[in-house]
Amino acid sequence: MIAKLKGLVDSVDTDSAVIDVGGVGYLVSASARTLRDLSVGGAATMLVETIVREDAIALYGFLETGERDWFRILTTVQGVGARVALSILSTLSPDEIARAIAAQDRATLSRPAGVGPKLAARLATELKDKAAAFGVAPVQAAASKPGAPAGTPGSINEDAISALVNLGYKRVEAFGAVARVTQRLGAEAQLDAVIRAGLQELAR
Repeated sequence: MIAKLKGLVDSVDTDSAVIDVGGVGYLVSASARTLRDLSVGGAATMLVETIVREDAIALYGFLETGERDWFRILTTVQGVGARVALSILSTLSPDEIARAIAAQDRATLSRPAGVGPKLAARLATELKDKAAAFGVAPVQAAASKPGAPAGTPGSINEDAISALVNLGYKRVEAFGAVARVTQRLGAEAQLDAVIRAGLQELAR
């Protein structure tokens, strides 16, 4: 499976790009946000999700870890295939997706092409339930509830995200790092351990 491509941008189309790696051109589908940041003839390093179907092997590329992580999360929802996930990421930044889910803002979630009211509702509901495991949007809401006990998984994750942001990382990068760390260490992990592991994750 292809996980990363490093090469030159051969061409950029409306929904994909060709990355030349040692004379081999890889067709990579990507969000409009990612494609805007590619320059023909310029160097590019893309994180890649490889999806194998009966009739094809499709590559989906991302310049940021946060966008790749949200692609993975979005495609866990029934009715959200790779194309719809890219449509969402073309319209909303990872941070905007996180805030919309935290606020249960279905209007914002229905803005991307291919996302109707029913699917937006499903995104808001299903990802709110799952996001604690990823350390993403709902932890912000959980930590902000008056009287939330210190040391709960939500407050630990949010404190870890805040600590990483204070160290200069983007919030969406911190979201993704804490997401992966939480999955690996489990809900019982202490704050200092989550922060240390998060720093190691971001340094990769």
